[in-house]
Amino acid sequence: MNSRRNFLKVSALGTTLLTGLYPIEKAFAGVLGKGAGNKPVVISTWNHGMPANEAAWKILSQGGQALDAVEAGVRVPEGDPNVRTVGYGGYPDREGKVTLDACIMDKDSNCGAVAFLQHIKHPISVARKVMEDTPHVMLVGEGALQFALSKGFPKENLLTPESERDWKEWLKQSQYKPVVNIENHDTIGLLALDAHGNLAGACTTSGASYKMHGRVGDSPIIGAGLFVDNEVGAATATGLGEAVIRMVGSHLVVELMRQGNSPEKACRLAVERIISKQKNVKDLQVGFIALNKQGEYGGYCIQKGFNYAVLDQTTKKLIDAKSKL
Repeated sequence: MNSRRNFLKVSALGTTLLTGLYPIEKAFAGVLGKGAGNKPVVISTWNHGMPANEAAWKILSQGGQALDAVEAGVRVPEGDPNVRTVGYGGYPDREGKVTLDACIMDKDSNCGAVAFLQHIKHPISVARKVMEDTPHVMLVGEGALQFALSKGFPKENLLTPESERDWKEWLKQSQYKPVVNIENHDTIGLLALDAHGNLAGACTTSGASYKMHGRVGDSPIIGAGLFVDNEVGAATATGLGEAVIRMVGSHLVVELMRQGNSPEKACRLAVERIISKQKNVKDLQVGFIALNKQGEYGGYCIQKGFNYAVLDQTTKKLIDAKSKL
C-alpha cells in the first residue's frame, strides 16, 4: 500500500510540473521529505554570477537537471562583452589573441573540457560536447577548434574594440602584473544542486589578461578549477590558476567536505593549504566556493574582495566571502 501511495504521489508530481500549476518548492514538498535540505540551489563566483544564476534557476525551478542549469548559467557571462574575463569580450593574451578555457562535470563524474580555444563564444558548450560525444575529457587548441566547428559552433572574432584598445594600451609597457580582485583572472564557476538531489558544475574563463600565448590556468582542469562528487558535494575556484593547480584545489575542498567539514570550512582549509605553500601571498588571490549534498554552501578566499552569488527558493543575494588576510 505504501509503495502504491508513493507511486501515485510521484505520478501526480510529474503532472503538476508539466502543467506548471505550482512552484517547485510546493510541488516537491512531501515527496523529497524533511531531510531533503535546501534544494534546488545555485551558487557562482563574482557579481557576474547574479545573471548567471538567474539563467540556471529557470531550469532548476522547473525540475530540470543540474547539468543543463550550469551550462545555461555560465553561457550568460560567456556571451556578455561587458564581462571582460569570460568568453566574448575577454581580455586577450599578450599577442592580442582571446583564448578560452572551460570545463563541465555531472553527477556521474562524466566531464569534458576545452583549453586554449579560439574563435568560439561558448567554450562551456563545446566542453559538454567533448564530454558527451567523444571518449576524451579534454581537447585543446586547434583540435578543440576543429571539433567545435564540426559540431556546428560558429567561428567568431571574440576581440571586442574595447578589449583591443586596452591591449594596445598595455603594449606600451608590456608589464605582466596581475592585480588582486581587478578584472584579470575573474573566472566564473557555477555549482548547482537540483530538486532531484543531483549536483553538477561548470567553470569558464578567458584566463589571466595578457598571459603568455598558450598559457592555461586551472579553470578547464578537472580537480583544480572544478570538481563534483555526487555523494559529497562540489567546488570551484577563482583567482590565480597556477596556485590552484598546485594544490588541486577544488578536489581538495570536496575531500575536506567528505571528512565532515562544512562547505565554508572546507574552503577555508583549502585556502590555508595554499597559503602554507606560498612564499608571498601579498599580491595573490584565490577563492573557492562549495556546495554540499544537503544544499549547504560557503566560500572563502585569501584576500578581501571576493564575492559569490546565491539563488535558492528563499535567497537571492551576493555574499562577501570571508578571507584569511
